[in-house]
Amino acid sequence: MDFIVALVREYGVGIVFLNVLIEQLGAPIPAYPVLMVTGAIHGGSLPQQLLLIAVAVLAALIADGVWYAMGRRYGRRVLARVCKISLSPDSCVQNTESLYGRWGAKSLLIAKFVPGFASIASALAGAVGTTPSRFVLFDGLGALLWVGSAVLLGGLFSSTVEDLLAVLAQLGQWGLLLLGLVFAIFIARRWWSRRQVIRSLRMERLTVDELNDMLGGDDLPVILDVRAGTAFEASHIPGAHSYDPHDKGARLPAIDPEASVIIYCACPNEVSAARMAQLLRRAGIQRVRPLLGGIDAWVDAGYQVQGSSAAPA
Repeated sequence: MDFIVALVREYGVGIVFLNVLIEQLGAPIPAYPVLMVTGAIHGGSLPQQLLLIAVAVLAALIADGVWYAMGRRYGRRVLARVCKISLSPDSCVQNTESLYGRWGAKSLLIAKFVPGFASIASALAGAVGTTPSRFVLFDGLGALLWVGSAVLLGGLFSSTVEDLLAVLAQLGQWGLLLLGLVFAIFIARRWWSRRQVIRSLRMERLTVDELNDMLGGDDLPVILDVRAGTAFEASHIPGAHSYDPHDKGARLPAIDPEASVIIYCACPNEVSAARMAQLLRRAGIQRVRPLLGGIDAWVDAGYQVQGSSAAPA
């Protein structure tokens, strides 16, 4: 453990760069505690603190720039991949779309303070066409706020942090084991929470081929798109109704209790669609199913979409 503490003291800036870069790329490795500890260690040196802040902001901008470029190239479909990498809740895509739809690029100012939002917001910024200059401005300011607050807190509580490091150093290998155990619990908790959500939303799904057959028949289903309104305007399944559960002004269309209702989203495991399906079933509408794979599966199958970004026929 003495070696680890000495390593942080000697190469703290480099460790922070790698930690922030890896976390912002999506890995569930929290960088905020490391920023606080390193800020405490260098609390007596303003030049070192400024260097630490600059390096951490640069790392965040590099990682966010990667996701921004991915969003510009591959569109909204990259968002679900970020959720899977980061072990964020599968509803994070819809939550991010709703928040970004309301605040636009300004939401990047607080993105890093919201778990599961930062990387997805960067990819979404690229997907919706936020200009590079506007993205860099707000993302850079957001990174500065995030890093600066951690370094400031570390400096304010530097004596407490130093005492904690001293205790861990005295514990030796047990201190290292304790840190490893805390990290393992953190990862396991996020994995277990996501697994429990998926298990609670198990229900029969409808495939895109089955939906396409239904649209060609006489008994047309009611189709609900539960993504953010901006995503619906960009592209949606023909005949779908937009309903964003996060929009307080949103209103469900009138639905016959005997009607077939199909709900889709763009979340991994159709979480947002499955949650809405459960709510409708509790309200007495029983013939309701989520669309397996959501709108991405519909597009991948080559079926038609409508909206501002839909390819002309």
